[in-house]
Amino acid sequence: MKIHNNSAVSFHYSLTDDEGNGIDSSEGKEPLAYLHGAGNIIPGLENALEGKSAGDSLTVAVAAAEGYGEVQKELIQEVPREAFQGIDSIELGMQFEAQTGQGGTVPVTVVAVTDEIITVDGNHPLAGKNLNFDVSIEEVREASEEELAHGHTHGPGGHPH
Repeated sequence: MKIHNNSAVSFHYSLTDDEGNGIDSSEGKEPLAYLHGAGNIIPGLENALEGKSAGDSLTVAVAAAEGYGEVQKELIQEVPREAFQGIDSIELGMQFEAQTGQGGTVPVTVVAVTDEIITVDGNHPLAGKNLNFDVSIEEVREASEEELAHGHTHGPGGHPH
């Protein structure tokens, strides 16, 4: 069976950047399962898997625009240290939930620290990066009605985990 919209797909993968540095991998874990066409995985990878079958292996180069997007400079902001009340030590790489103007939250990462100013970045850590996937497709099946209604897979055979 070939991968098409509403297929439940599971695959093993390894992900590297353009310099060959390992970013993520399913090695030693369960394969990643997703519902094809539901936006569960980045667009560039989903598009490359269209029409493939269980047993296929492929290498997919995904440009930043088809992955986590380009870096948006407006998501990098300088915040007065006073905004972090109750936090004694603020270090590079720390993550916080920032309030948005619409009442929601967005994860931000501390990228610079001075005595007065904390610079935070609301971009995804992989924004602006080209992503290189080595993929081996393990299973392709029709999604269950429940999976289609929920917009994601539920494990082997479509049963909830």
